[in-house]
Order: sequence, then C-alpha cells, then structure tokens
Amino acid sequence: MSVKVQQLTKVYGEQIAVNAIQFEIAKGEIVGFLGPNGAGKSTTMKILSGYIPPTSGQAFVCGMDVSENELAIKSRIGYLPESNPLYHDICP
Repeated sequence: MSVKVQQLTKVYGEQIAVNAIQFEIAKGEIVGFLGPNGAGKSTTMKILSGYIPPTSGQAFVCGMDVSENELAIKSRIGYLPESNPLYHDICP
C-alpha cells in the first residue's frame, strides 16, 4: 500500500490542526508518524482513513484519492485510533 499526501490542511474554526503537510510512503515501506501533542498526527490519520475530510489538499492511498474513494480505501486499510470513534457515534 502506498500513501501520498499533497498540501494537506485541516482547519477547525480558527484552529489549524494540519498545515499544508506533504509526504510520500512507498509500497512496502515501514514508517513511524511521530510528533508532539497537537501536531496533527491523529487528524492526518483520520483524513487518510476517510473518517474526516480535509479542508484542502489531497491524500492518496493505493493511488486512490481519499475524498473520492472513501469506501474502497476503508476496505484496504486497518487503523485503530486512540479512542474508537464508532462507540461515540452510536452511544449518547
């Protein structure tokens, strides 16, 4: 699986969570996604997994645009977030 991120940005109100990041991970490459609290790691992973849309920029997984192929990408990746978003979505 390959990942390519181009000028990816996510803004919540006036807070910039991810600011025009760019990187590429080739198929078979093993990487670590490191940074301090609030750096945008979880937000970036949520965008890559199709859980939230980017404000601007593009993200590709397996050559497919995340914004246009959300279901196909979700069927190819496994991602376990820090807190399971499904539980919060179905339980008040």
